[in-house]
Amino acid sequence: MKTSSDILLIYTGGTIGMVKDFETGALKAFNFDELLQNIPELKLLEHNIETVSFSKPIDSSNMRPSFWLQIAELIEENYDKYDGFVVLHGSDTMSYSASALSFMFENLSKPIIFTGSQLPIGDLRTDAKENLITSIQIAGLQRHGRPVITEVGLYFEYKLYRGNRTTKINAEHFQAFASLNYSPLVESGVHLAVNEQALWKPNRRRKMKLHKGLDDRIALIKIFPGINRSLLEHIFAKEDLKGVILETYGSGNAPTEEWFVDLIKKTISKGIVVVNVTQCIGGSVAMGQYETSTQLKKIGVISGKDITTEAAVAKVMYLLEKELSPKVFKTIFETSLRGEIT
Repeated sequence: MKTSSDILLIYTGGTIGMVKDFETGALKAFNFDELLQNIPELKLLEHNIETVSFSKPIDSSNMRPSFWLQIAELIEENYDKYDGFVVLHGSDTMSYSASALSFMFENLSKPIIFTGSQLPIGDLRTDAKENLITSIQIAGLQRHGRPVITEVGLYFEYKLYRGNRTTKINAEHFQAFASLNYSPLVESGVHLAVNEQALWKPNRRRKMKLHKGLDDRIALIKIFPGINRSLLEHIFAKEDLKGVILETYGSGNAPTEEWFVDLIKKTISKGIVVVNVTQCIGGSVAMGQYETSTQLKKIGVISGKDITTEAAVAKVMYLLEKELSPKVFKTIFETSLRGEIT
């Protein structure tokens, strides 16, 4: 039985793929065909690694749905040739990208591991090498000739998380990501400790399917004290708006002022979906628990439960493309599709 895995490494951009020009001190992307020269430790891995890069590496601040599709199609084209995929990506929008790909790939039975770094790969104190080497090891994990991880994951600083459960929490620490509502899938120490109970169990009888459509006609609105009525009216009046994600307080609470509730109600009556997610990085929306969320529940606002904002953005884009009725949209959104909701 085969013990080594064939891994495809996809470089999209980001700090991890940078080296310092020692003459100018500037960071520049290095040629990933020369990966082994930059990380000779990869030769010690038992897995076979091949690399492919975006023709023009992008800063993750410029990430958008068309790039998600580019990554997904690269994986789709090579799906049968490789046992696992590692996507090198800038950390700023990595949680959005990992969430998006989790919805785009239905019946995934192989690992897609996102990773990156806080320091460039050529830096003396870089976290890039450990993140990359361990991501490849995790992507290559097999049991009885089958991949152990069968979902989209995000690996950073000794932990593999479910991708659609993550949020970037720190711009400076190596431990840049957290998954407060779901346990890590794997922890890296002397050995790789796999949390078997937390893993996504695929239906291997069903064929992998890539959903290529994403509708980005949405708005993400963070509720804050003194939020402006005319600003919200302007946003909600946008002609082609299809969905709104409200980041509310605590367990889903928002102002009870009449204008605010009426505006949300009017928006929903136009067929625009409105989803309620919490601003907190941990915990869940529980509409109806307090008076400040009871009215939202009554007028048909969709509960995001304990979904992250990043996963909510990706899920709304994914479901809007399906052109579902408001009732069906609500039912499906409030149901866990890829382990994004508890």
